[in-house]
Amino acid sequence: MNVMTSDKPLLPIKSEDEFLHDQAQAVRAAVYELLASLLARQPDADVLERLRQIGEVDTSDGRIAMGWELMKQAALKTDLESIHEEYFALLLGLGRGELVPFGSWYMTGFLMEKPVAALRADLQRLGIERQDGVAESEDHIAALCDAMALIIRNPDEISLEVQQAFFNDHLAPWVGQFFHDMQDASSAHFYRSVGFFGESFFDFEQHLLGMQS
Repeated sequence: MNVMTSDKPLLPIKSEDEFLHDQAQAVRAAVYELLASLLARQPDADVLERLRQIGEVDTSDGRIAMGWELMKQAALKTDLESIHEEYFALLLGLGRGELVPFGSWYMTGFLMEKPVAALRADLQRLGIERQDGVAESEDHIAALCDAMALIIRNPDEISLEVQQAFFNDHLAPWVGQFFHDMQDASSAHFYRSVGFFGESFFDFEQHLLGMQS
């Protein structure tokens, strides 16, 4: 994830031509992978260190830049044990965490509803399979971030139109609210910065993908 060493990750992508550039696509995919690594499980020491090593950021460049800086500062001020405890309280809990990181919950109020069936059908058409040993359903936010990264990294096999449709159907209706809720969660400290960054990044994604419609 070399995005971690970039001074201004994502922010230089300002036009449609830049959006379609291979380097810009690699940056987008890397951010999705970073978010997946922060949300799939309790992060490891490598993820925390990568955040601490984010380069100098000019926060006047906008909300995404501010999000990078907030995550860097939050990582510098915490330790792995504290992050693990926070992750458990937010996303696991005893029975359920403070947040429910599943698209079907946000879109219908229930788990394993029609959005999951539609998602599974789309993933099957795209040739994306759930890894062995993964207990969570495919509409978990981390799984969707992983799927988007795979889609972005395979432009020869998966068209931009399919990428747009996948984002619009399975992420756009709920992901902004999820990251907003993360910022408001009483258990969130380090993850408050992740919530701010995630909300800002997905606003950016929705704008960029909308430009291609």
